[in-house]
Amino acid sequence: MITSPFLTKPTPLQVVMAKVLLALLPGIAVHLYVFGAGILVQLLLATLTALGVEAACLKLRDFPVRPFITDGSAVVTAWLLALSLPPLAPWWMIVLATAIAIGMAKHLYGGLGQNTFNPAMVGFAVMMVSFPAQMSRWAAPQMQQATELDALAQIGYIFTGRLPVPFDAIASATPLDTVKTTILQHGGIGELFAVPLFHAGQLGAGWMPSMMGWIALAYLVGGVYLYASKIIPWQTPVAFLGALAALSGVLHLVDPARFTSPLFHLFSGAAMLGAFFIITDPVSGPTTPRGRLVYGALIGVLVYVIRVFGGYPDGVAFAVLIMNLAAPFIDQYTQPKVFGRKGGAA
Repeated sequence: MITSPFLTKPTPLQVVMAKVLLALLPGIAVHLYVFGAGILVQLLLATLTALGVEAACLKLRDFPVRPFITDGSAVVTAWLLALSLPPLAPWWMIVLATAIAIGMAKHLYGGLGQNTFNPAMVGFAVMMVSFPAQMSRWAAPQMQQATELDALAQIGYIFTGRLPVPFDAIASATPLDTVKTTILQHGGIGELFAVPLFHAGQLGAGWMPSMMGWIALAYLVGGVYLYASKIIPWQTPVAFLGALAALSGVLHLVDPARFTSPLFHLFSGAAMLGAFFIITDPVSGPTTPRGRLVYGALIGVLVYVIRVFGGYPDGVAFAVLIMNLAAPFIDQYTQPKVFGRKGGAA
């Protein structure tokens, strides 16, 4: 028998952030296996930078440092940025991106809970627009490299820019970039995806979707954990993934030689990371159930449009930032009905 009171105690912020970090660990583990130790360096640099900039901003604003620096929000932003940038990006890129995310996108708007835009996506977007060449320098998975780089070689490249072999010997385009380039050059994808999405083999560019598919699957596992732990709502990720799958599915049926399948779009790029860890940010997104559905679906549509018709291979960051602006408007017009009144809440 359930008795009163019926109020539930809110989950402490530190617990929420700790569970988000825990949910990211499967993706980090697969990322480490596929690309090597470089991702650990990026995570460390991002974390140290985030904590340092957070402390500096709190001091400048005359806020107590300890309560805010230990809540975990800065570390979550740092990890999301580190997982979005190429694992062998130069050290200054992750430091600069994190400083912008924490110092400008977060504290410039008033700090925790006041930011209009998702801080991690602001940092990523600035890097993408400012340094497109460096942001496109992805190494091939370790098992596909002619000369596999050990941890020391990767760390050395991040800090010095020097490798025992030319970077072109280990470089590879991302799946989304490969598709966009192939369509522009040949007018269609042809036999590009002869290898199944989760297969570890190699045929043309088939290996890259395979490896990235496993990383995306790991983020999906983490996202399910967050939902089961009642950390994120179901509406936003389901609407986002559903809209992305529906739009890509329709166009794939119309012209499969030019438009890739829904499975490819769901398990490539930052789709799964964005669905469960980025667009579910409660500060920069809507708070109403219907608003979350609208918000997630529109982000899914924008991501597909940018990927297929835009100038960037992936569009998660830009789609999120655009819809961050619309979040208050969406909330205003999706208020649930109030008992005893006609229409929504005032």
